[in-house]
Amino acid sequence: MAMSNGGIENHNGKENTNHLVQGGLGDSVSQLTHRDPELADGNHHVENSNSDTPGTRLSRETVHHVGKDTWWEVGFHLIAAFDNSYVLGYPGLVMAYLGWIAGPICVGVFYVGSFYNNYLLATLHETGGKRHIRSRDLAGYILGPVVYKATWILQYSILSVSTIGSIILCGESLQGIWVAYSHNPSAITLPVWVVISGGTYALFAFFVPTLHSLRLFTAISIFLSLIFTCIAIGTSFNDGFRAAAPRNYSLLGTKADVSFRSIGSLATIAFAFNSNILPEMQAVVRQPTVRNTHKALVMQFTLGTFPIILVMMVAYWAYGNAVNTYVLNSTSGPRPWVALANVAAFLQMIVSIHVYALPMYEFVDTFFGRNYDGKGDWSGHSALIRFLTRGTFIAIATFIAALLPFFGDFVALTGAFSVFPLNFGLVHLMYLKVNGKNFMPYRVAWHWIMIILAIILTVATATASIRQIISDATTYHVFANS
Repeated sequence: MAMSNGGIENHNGKENTNHLVQGGLGDSVSQLTHRDPELADGNHHVENSNSDTPGTRLSRETVHHVGKDTWWEVGFHLIAAFDNSYVLGYPGLVMAYLGWIAGPICVGVFYVGSFYNNYLLATLHETGGKRHIRSRDLAGYILGPVVYKATWILQYSILSVSTIGSIILCGESLQGIWVAYSHNPSAITLPVWVVISGGTYALFAFFVPTLHSLRLFTAISIFLSLIFTCIAIGTSFNDGFRAAAPRNYSLLGTKADVSFRSIGSLATIAFAFNSNILPEMQAVVRQPTVRNTHKALVMQFTLGTFPIILVMMVAYWAYGNAVNTYVLNSTSGPRPWVALANVAAFLQMIVSIHVYALPMYEFVDTFFGRNYDGKGDWSGHSALIRFLTRGTFIAIATFIAALLPFFGDFVALTGAFSVFPLNFGLVHLMYLKVNGKNFMPYRVAWHWIMIILAIILTVATATASIRQIISDATTYHVFANS
């Protein structure tokens, strides 16, 4: 018999079926492991050499680092993912579509709900006595191989869409600098800036191989976020106080337009407060993993969330329903400050794209990975794999971003197809499966209400987002300049 981290194993590697999962969770390991997709591969006990704790049991092996970062470094990762230049689009994509009454109410409800759902998700990280370092690993362990595959496909599809939208936003930041100082702004169009942004990110993605190696950049990105959010807030305040005419806060368009835009904006709010990659971020945190992740979440939902909400409210107050979906395009200056904000937004978004794309890179790196000559991430083999796989993915994403620059639509679509299924419905379903036998009927009913509500919101917001994309496709041409 051998004692492992979180369970007792016999010489055949089978877990004792009488052992309860860590943290006093309700189901026994025997009730969960028969659905574990990793068991079919005989790979349910993996010791990771990149972990800070020898013998750490992982859901599957990885060539990336596990358990290396402090809770506040993970907090930096979270803030870098959330407080990016998407924040500059929320006044026009949320408040302009919902108005002063529904807007703050919906923002407040989703803020509380998102913290609650992420808090629950973090508690499941070591279900069964091992670290589930990927969203699909956790979902598959608890709910079976079908959910494992569905989570994998859905998460990677949405992370790809998010990468496309982020590259578009980087291009808009560069275009904002060019327009501010150029005598011929139309000489270089948005698709060109999108391509430049994609090329810049490709270089960054090659030289920063893992989330652990990104920690210094995520710390710097917080400073960059402060620059562009403070400038956006300050210039908006200035424009709001100097405005001669009253702002128009009415909801524009036909009743159908108002309804669909309002519904779609709910997905944008959900996207603003959820990353869809919390298990992947939790993989790099040191023990105790649940407690440290909860600290990181508190850091994000206090220090990290305040600028998001402040930009939303101040910019909408200053410009009303005329606020641009990239708020720096609404400000009147001063020109050097707006240019500085665009530079900071561009650099910070490069870091943020990488946070979201790294779960996909981790899969590819692990699939092809070998540590030649003890060099790890910088062996010739590893470097070649990064160059080919990441370069190809970013080239495709950049081409699509330049072809269809519908930034706002990408945000809503990402929220609809990712946050509600994965961060709302799936979290409650997994939590109920693991803990439900210990719950009173009213608690079971509560989680089922959340699951049903997530399904309704997914269908409604996805429909609204797709309708908006179709509408934009009829008015935009390919490789458009806006």
